[in-house]
Amino acid sequence: MGDTGPTGPVMDRDEVDRALARLGAEHEAIETSLLALQDHAGRRLLEGAALTGVTEERWRATEASITLLWTYFDAYTDALRTAREIRARRRWSSSEDLAELTGLLRGECVTVAGGAVAAAGAPAPDGAPARLGERFTLAALVDRMNELYAASLDVVVAADAVWSALPARIDLLAAELRRTRRLAHSVGVRPGEHPAGDDLERITRTLSRLREEVVSDPLAFWRPAEGSSAPGGGRPDTTVYDREARALEDVRREIDAVLTVRQDAEQRIVKLRDLLSRADRTLAEARAARGEVLAKIAATEVPVVSGPPTALQEQLAAAAEYRRHAQWHRLSPLLESLEQKAEEELLRARESLTAVTAPLAVRAELRGRLDAYKAKVARHGLAEDPELVERYEKARRMLWSAPCDLRAAEQAVLRYQRTVAEMLGAAPRVPGQGGPRELREDRDDREDVGPGG
Repeated sequence: MGDTGPTGPVMDRDEVDRALARLGAEHEAIETSLLALQDHAGRRLLEGAALTGVTEERWRATEASITLLWTYFDAYTDALRTAREIRARRRWSSSEDLAELTGLLRGECVTVAGGAVAAAGAPAPDGAPARLGERFTLAALVDRMNELYAASLDVVVAADAVWSALPARIDLLAAELRRTRRLAHSVGVRPGEHPAGDDLERITRTLSRLREEVVSDPLAFWRPAEGSSAPGGGRPDTTVYDREARALEDVRREIDAVLTVRQDAEQRIVKLRDLLSRADRTLAEARAARGEVLAKIAATEVPVVSGPPTALQEQLAAAAEYRRHAQWHRLSPLLESLEQKAEEELLRARESLTAVTAPLAVRAELRGRLDAYKAKVARHGLAEDPELVERYEKARRMLWSAPCDLRAAEQAVLRYQRTVAEMLGAAPRVPGQGGPRELREDRDDREDVGPGG
């Protein structure tokens, strides 16, 4: 829509012709805009919808504004037609015609009845009598029509944008929701039995309510663009939709996890049985080793070995039962918990075996060290030395007798080492306190003769 231009003194013939041409173009543009607004899909939808809330209130005012727009346009059309008729009276307009035309084109020559204005939501101020009508210049009338048109178009475009965007997206999400609910039901994810089933019920209710609200009150879901005065500047508010879409995605991931459990449940249960069986065998080995340690090693505290993990076996039996009855939503978290606990149980069993057999490992190390030094003595031609033979035999009897006193045997081996060192001209060494060379020599000597018996 255009502008009529500034006012001024009596216009000459050329000014009148230019003004009429401009007003004619404006009239055509205004008519085109009003017809486009009349045919706008958003306006037709608003007319036929059962509206509520903000949209109902704003559309009621907008309908009155559109009606007033046509009233203003008809008055504008009449004024323009009158001006054209006066100009068409004669080819060269008289001064009286020019004065009349100046009044029409620049003065307040357009009158709109007060009833039409009041119907558009412009009542008289409180305490004031109702206005009989409004008078406008053509320029002021165009400005007024511009204001009403922009406000009306803003409502129509905003409602149409929300209706075009949200209901279709909600319907697509609802269709995905229905597919997810069927899949969830097939794997036992139901309301009251699994949190994801409760989430699906909540999402269903929320989407249904959201669609009803969007259809009946679209403007409640419109966020105008900040700083924009153009009609329809803004975007649909998808906050609730986006939140429920994310919630549905979370549920889908949960159901995918349940489906994965259904696909490999048997393999995971077999693996769990194997882990718990290995833990049982390791504990049995630890218990047997504890009896051997108590029989063969004297004055040694041996840790108690616990029994098999019956609680885990019971949970494993429950997992097999869940699989048998296709209760995948219960099987999924149980398997995850069991897999972690089974790994921990096997590690605990191995640690228990290591702790129980530690005295036997110490005795084996002492035996190996004793034989390594005997081989070292033989290489130096001292194998028949009486003192070395005596100390060797004493340490050997302690290490190969049952029960073995580890502390006494260790002292006997240490004395034998020191005697060997003195005879070979080396300083006595305390086991475990030598440098890298000592450790290397001891290792080499044991490798030469092999482990102790």
